[in-house]
Amino acid sequence: MDIFDKINELYDKRRQTELGGGDERIAKQHDKGKWTARERIDYLVDEGSFVELNPFIEHRHDAFGMDGKQAPGEGVVTGYGKIDGRPIYLFAQDFTVYGGALGEMHAKKIAAVMDLAAKNGTPFIGLNDSGGARIQEGVSSLDGYGQVFYRNSIYSGVIPQISVIMGPCAGGAVYSPAITDFVIMVEKTSQMFITGPKVIETVTGEQISAEDLGGAGVHSSLSGNAHLKTPDEASALDAVKNLVKYLPANNRERPEPVEGAGEDDYRPDITDRIPFDPVRPYDVRIIIDEVVDRDSFFEIHKDFAKNIVVGFAHLKGQTVGLVCNQPKYMAGGLDIDSSDKAARFIRFCDSFNIPLITFEDVTGFFPGIKQEHGGIIRHGAKILYAYSEATVPKLTVITRKAYGGAYVALNSKSIGADLVFAWPNAEIAVMGPEGAANIIFAKEIKDSENPEQTRQQKINEYRERFANPYVAAGLGMVDDVIDPRETRQKLIQSLEMLANKQEDRPYKKHGNIPL
Repeated sequence: MDIFDKINELYDKRRQTELGGGDERIAKQHDKGKWTARERIDYLVDEGSFVELNPFIEHRHDAFGMDGKQAPGEGVVTGYGKIDGRPIYLFAQDFTVYGGALGEMHAKKIAAVMDLAAKNGTPFIGLNDSGGARIQEGVSSLDGYGQVFYRNSIYSGVIPQISVIMGPCAGGAVYSPAITDFVIMVEKTSQMFITGPKVIETVTGEQISAEDLGGAGVHSSLSGNAHLKTPDEASALDAVKNLVKYLPANNRERPEPVEGAGEDDYRPDITDRIPFDPVRPYDVRIIIDEVVDRDSFFEIHKDFAKNIVVGFAHLKGQTVGLVCNQPKYMAGGLDIDSSDKAARFIRFCDSFNIPLITFEDVTGFFPGIKQEHGGIIRHGAKILYAYSEATVPKLTVITRKAYGGAYVALNSKSIGADLVFAWPNAEIAVMGPEGAANIIFAKEIKDSENPEQTRQQKINEYRERFANPYVAAGLGMVDDVIDPRETRQKLIQSLEMLANKQEDRPYKKHGNIPL
């Protein structure tokens, strides 16, 4: 046997590995509307850029029929490549091999590529398509999960981690994505749940389909476990490509600026599009579109906790994170879910040097027995904690209402905002004029010959005296009252001024956010 025989043997082994579970199982994957692991990688990364790692790793278990059985590639493809020229590391589980089930060596491959990603300060992407632990390997598979979870945790805030759910992920398979920064799900073909429908029916008697239990719609709107949902696999991978454009490679870098088209920073249309009546609803995305670079807003968690809008955008080519009350839902009030949604996004931006801009139009924390019993105090405190902890440039624009504790929580000067601007119609007060007048002037209103007329007079009096931006500006809690049409200009100038901001915090191992 000469060297060419050995080379031919190498290529034979590679072809066998690349075939995964074989043509029949690949066909079944396609019949379900799903791609194979390698097809997904080919679509995601730049052509010719993928380099595979550890393709020949094999399991070493012989119990329960595993003896002599091959698992090409150990059911997962790992390696590195580029997206739009930027390096990334990744894994893609191969459902054609043991249903993508995670075993000892499967986990070892993932852990090894995660370590390389962290050492090189490079984003990490997981394409998840797994039925859970490989039962035949017993406790070894559980230990393998632990190895992956540990790395997800210690590399959190070090490198961006993105998970794409592209098939049924059950049991331990869902906890790794849950620790990562962003989770993307594919409608109809992906699910996440700890225990499947059959187990639930056996234990509780409840009947439910896999899609209704843990599909993309459920997790993107109800549980909040998924940040984005897409109609198909191509769209999911396109979302990854778009998301990466807004992120730095690691926590020691800043996002790379993009070159945008020349735009007029003065936006005259904004005054025609926003109702200045404090009780009229509108879509805050109108403000976003009128302030950020055209067509640059990338919304996160769009279908979850709709009373707050978060996402990335470019402002003069620079990546910023936006946290915005949404008057279209619940009058923009803060509840349990919106508090969680905002706090997690704020902490991500702070971890990766992305400036934060807050558009504030908030009536307060949402009242109700369900909210109180559900822990709104603890959940609402997360926003306070997240903003206070953040050291990136932090800007706030108060567009209409800023009442009570919610005003303080949403990046006020008192919890560390660098600059706070207000529009001339802004109302900044302990509570709304109606509620305040009813409390402060209750006796006068009651004893009046015309209580309703007196009540309205007192509301107007309170609004003129307290519910305006100039009282707060006079106390230094608002840095400037600005023309709404100049909002984009002011924010661009502010970010330029804060470009070299440095702010230290007291030494500690880590804080104890009220989870």
